[in-house]
Amino acid sequence: MQACESFDLMDRGPTPFITELNVVASSNPNYRSTLWTGDLLQLTVMSIPVNDDIGLEMHDDTDQFLYVINGTGCVQMGPAEDNITFSRPVWTGNAIFVPNGTWHNVVNTGNIDLKLFTVYAPPHHPHGTIHKTKEDAQREGN
Repeated sequence: MQACESFDLMDRGPTPFITELNVVASSNPNYRSTLWTGDLLQLTVMSIPVNDDIGLEMHDDTDQFLYVINGTGCVQMGPAEDNITFSRPVWTGNAIFVPNGTWHNVVNTGNIDLKLFTVYAPPHHPHGTIHKTKEDAQREGN
């Protein structure tokens, strides 16, 4: 029997991997960290600062699932960048499904960092991606 691995933010994909996702996502200090990247699926954890957001984006070939671990926010979606037709509050325990081709954003409306994880199918970010800040992600075009 192998010993359990300690928490770190290394991308473990595509090897078999088990993690206590609530603990990892809650402890993540980075805007985005990939935890597992396979051929058809990717898991990242995110931390969105108070009064900040993920940024309006669209993935034309990727479905996305987001799960709020801690905090409150607002999710916005629509068929075009200038046609956001869906806006709903979200909070701890909410799941968000974003179909490919849908413009979307998640805004932190609370008073603590919004902690979440997201699953992309297929993967969206390069294996091992860590963005300490949203600005780092924007510089890399993510």
